[in-house]
Amino acid sequence: MRTLNKVLVGLDLSDIDQQLITYSSFFTELTDVKKVYFVHNIKRYEISEVLEKEIENVDLESIITDELKDMIQANFTAKVEWEVLISDDPYTESLMSYIVNKYSIDLLILGNKNNQNGSGSLGFKLLRTIKCQFLWVPSTMKTKLEKVWIGTDFSGASKKCFSFAEYIQSKQNFNLEAVHVYSLPIHFSPYVSNSKIEPKLSRYVDKKFDQFLNKMNYSGEVKQYKILGREANIASKLKNEAYKNDVDLLMVADKGSNTFSKLTLGTVTEDLFNRDLQIPLLIVKDYIGN
Repeated sequence: MRTLNKVLVGLDLSDIDQQLITYSSFFTELTDVKKVYFVHNIKRYEISEVLEKEIENVDLESIITDELKDMIQANFTAKVEWEVLISDDPYTESLMSYIVNKYSIDLLILGNKNNQNGSGSLGFKLLRTIKCQFLWVPSTMKTKLEKVWIGTDFSGASKKCFSFAEYIQSKQNFNLEAVHVYSLPIHFSPYVSNSKIEPKLSRYVDKKFDQFLNKMNYSGEVKQYKILGREANIASKLKNEAYKNDVDLLMVADKGSNTFSKLTLGTVTEDLFNRDLQIPLLIVKDYIGN
């Protein structure tokens, strides 16, 4: 697993920027990041003709740079080198992808504004195309890391989450729990009593859990947590149970290949990403490095 050396944080001059900088400071310090880049893209295409004339002699880049530097200096307390990048590219996703490739970025951090005015469309585009790990941070996050959940479907794709968790745990101790949501396939319901099949299904999941974790050879302790989803949406169950269990970080793989669940983990990841999630969501991608 590649270590986290360089981090890119996307800022947009919205209310979430301050919390995003604060969480970036917390997360990068506990993982020994070497450098953080803060980027803002000036959306000139959103400036009306009337306003364009008013600001034609104003150095927007310089003003915004100074404003962001003041905010970063006030909220970024980690002893980590940082730099502000300002651009006016018409396509923000292209700009972000360019920076990720140019500076060999290991982790992209963006603010989750699904519960605000933001649609999250930029984040979703980047999630699908960016070649680095992705951390989706809500404005209501807490700067602590005591309990981490990994959502798993027992597929090979979800193994990379444990590799990444092992790296983070080498820097910061926390309780790790592997979480699986299971349910009785609906087409069996008319023929089989739930009271009879659910205990057998539970034992089957326990066996799959043991087999999966034994193959992982994880160096630390991993607790098992299974959730009977019944007919509820998997992402919804993960979200609600994570709230109940005071989880500080939820980790999922970007893709999955579970034939046992109704939904693949890729679908669950997309669903989690598009929800009003009040917990930081770390999406681990296939990313080969040093």
